Amino acid sequence: MNMSLIIKQSNSFKKAIKKLPKQQKSLLDTEVKKLAKNPLLGERKKGDLDFLRVYKFKLSNQEVLLGYMFEEDELILTLLKLGTHENFYRDIKKN
Repeated sequence: MNMSLIIKQSNSFKKAIKKLPKQQKSLLDTEVKKLAKNPLLGERKKGDLDFLRVYKFKLSNQEVLLGYMFEEDELILTLLKLGTHENFYRDIKKN
């Protein structure tokens, strides 16, 4: 991926990572770097969430979802939400 990719974080995403232990932050950083290299890794959602891509991975043996938007024409990756599946999509719709 082009090195000029801009990565932004929503307030919701920032709040979620503040709560993570250091080791999990390091794992998250590794996963975000994978997304930066290939922003199309996450699954594109349909319907009223068609702006959203979701990338799933494990943090401490628990599957977490990373919701993000990728603006290909402007090379902007916006990290929207990090969390477990419970209420994930409902909360995304609220924001």
